[in-house]
Amino acid sequence: MADLIPVTVLTGYLGAGKTTLLNRILTEQHGKKYAVIINEFGELGVDNDLVVDTDEEVFEMNNGCICCTVRGDLIRIVNGLMKRADKFDGIIVETTGLANPAPVAQTFFVDEDVKAKTRLDAIVTVVDARHFLARLEDSPEAADQVAFADVIVLNKLDLVSPEELAKVEARIRSINRFAQIHHATRGDVAIEKLLGLNAFDLQRVLESVPDFLDEDSEHTHNEHLTSISLECAAPLDAEKFQAWVGHILQTQGANLLRTKGILAYKNEDRRFAFQAVHMIADGDFIGPWKEGEKRTSRIVFIGRDLNRPQLRRGFESCAA
Repeated sequence: MADLIPVTVLTGYLGAGKTTLLNRILTEQHGKKYAVIINEFGELGVDNDLVVDTDEEVFEMNNGCICCTVRGDLIRIVNGLMKRADKFDGIIVETTGLANPAPVAQTFFVDEDVKAKTRLDAIVTVVDARHFLARLEDSPEAADQVAFADVIVLNKLDLVSPEELAKVEARIRSINRFAQIHHATRGDVAIEKLLGLNAFDLQRVLESVPDFLDEDSEHTHNEHLTSISLECAAPLDAEKFQAWVGHILQTQGANLLRTKGILAYKNEDRRFAFQAVHMIADGDFIGPWKEGEKRTSRIVFIGRDLNRPQLRRGFESCAA
């Protein structure tokens, strides 16, 4: 067991704070090196740019459910990494916010090559304390992610009252009574509580999900959710963008689970990262555009009843 590479699966619903937590892990001074595999839902990759510039290796798997189309990619990347396993201490797989973590975890048991070289260390699920109870009503994935967790990071505590927090925690316990729960505001959990835990217990999982190792078991998605990815080659006017996106979030926020983008503002050499969950938005500059890099603005909306032509026209109208 000692020479197997530990794998941590980082999961959690759209906007719960997975990328923030991942960035914390990658920037902490823990003296270890991790290979990171990111899976996104949508044609355009944005998460790769939201991950801080580190000397870690980041591999991106796009457009898909990690459990359907992408499992072959996951196996291929892990096998490639194993050829130079001496170069890093562990692997972190960040799943799309719409993934049921079961098929991801399954990969490390059903593929013989992967199984011979890696061990699933833990499934870490990030939960958004503010939106979790609403998500349970409309998204089976939110409950699946909690059910499979070995560790739960109960995030965004600054947005809920103690009474609301108690309700959320009680619901989590009703779904999974074994997981360790850590409280956090912006993913501020000590690294040793997340990595190198040896916490994944296959027996416990098989007791609650007997068909866990059955590769053909039923797998459905929340069919009403769509991902719309837009690009604009012209630099954006910051004020126009803020006004437009503010209006979109105010009028359609209930249907927008997640909005994220990397933006090129006029007369600005730094990339601007924009993120929102429903109507709560956040944004900041995240370092300079690289030498020779094409300064294209990209934004991704994930939600229900989205109007692509209308969103595209609005985004393009933000050009300076």
